[in-house]
Amino acid sequence: MPEFIDAHRVPIFYDVHPAAGAPRGVVQLLHGVGEHAGRYAALIDALTADGFTVYADDHRGHGRTGMGQWGDAARLGRLGPGGHRAAVDALWRFTQLIRAAEPGLPLVILGHSWGSFLAQILVNRHPDAYDGLVLSGSALRMPGSLNAGDLNAPWRGRDATGTEWLSRDETVGRAFVEDPLTTLTPLAKLFGPVEAARLFGRPRRHLAADIPTLLLVGGEDTVGGPRSVHRLAAAYRDRSGFTDVTTLVYPGARHEIFNEVKSADVRADLHAWLDARFPARG
Repeated sequence: MPEFIDAHRVPIFYDVHPAAGAPRGVVQLLHGVGEHAGRYAALIDALTADGFTVYADDHRGHGRTGMGQWGDAARLGRLGPGGHRAAVDALWRFTQLIRAAEPGLPLVILGHSWGSFLAQILVNRHPDAYDGLVLSGSALRMPGSLNAGDLNAPWRGRDATGTEWLSRDETVGRAFVEDPLTTLTPLAKLFGPVEAARLFGRPRRHLAADIPTLLLVGGEDTVGGPRSVHRLAAAYRDRSGFTDVTTLVYPGARHEIFNEVKSADVRADLHAWLDARFPARG
C-alpha cells in the first residue's frame, strides 16, 4: 500500500489502479467526507477498462489515512493538524506525484461531494495542472447553494435509517453503515465551524486554462442538487471562461450517483464524455 508524507508528517495512503492495456490518461479520484477510496471499486474498474490509470487516496482523517492518524475509528473524518488547508495541500502534493509518475498523459481530476469541492479549490489554484474536471454530487460553494443542514430531511420518518439521501439502492446505505472506515457524522461537526467555512468559494475569474468540465448530479441530491450545479456550470462559463462545460442531471437519483440503481448509465455517460475528449491511443 503506497503512501506519501504530507507537510505535517502525516502519511497519506493511496492506491494505483493501472489501465487495461496502453493508458490514454490518468484519473485522480477524490472521495467525499466520511468515506474512503475503497467505496469506488465499480467506478475504478470501469475507468481502468476504458484505458485510464486511476490514482485514489484516502484523504486526511479518512479511511486508512485516518486510522493511521488516530488509531480509532470513532475519530475518522477529523482532519488533524493544519485542518482543511493541509488536506488541500496534501492533494496538491498527490497531483505532483502523479504528474511525475505518469509523464505525457492527460490528467483528469474527478471529485465526488467534498471531493468535488476539493477539486474546485485545486483547479482554482493550479489550473494548468489538470486536463479535465469531473464533479459529481457537487454544488456552487456559496451560502444558499450548498446545504449545511439535514441531508436526509426529505426522508425523515419512523423507519428512516439516515442514509436514504445517499442512494435509492437500500443496500448502499446498509453497506455504508456497516463499513468500519466510514462515518455519518456531519461535515460541520467533523471539521468545526472555522474549517467548514473554508469550503466556501466560487470558480475564479479568468482562469489561465480552458478545462473540459463534466458535472453529474442526481435530481434529488440534497447536497446541492440541479439548481446549485447549474449555477456552478454558469460560474465556470462566465467567470472562469471555460468553453466546454456539460451538466447531466439524473431524475430521481440521489447523492451518490455512482452507487445509484442506474449507476451503469452514469458510468456509460462518463465513458462517452471522456472518449470524446481523451481518445484511445493507437
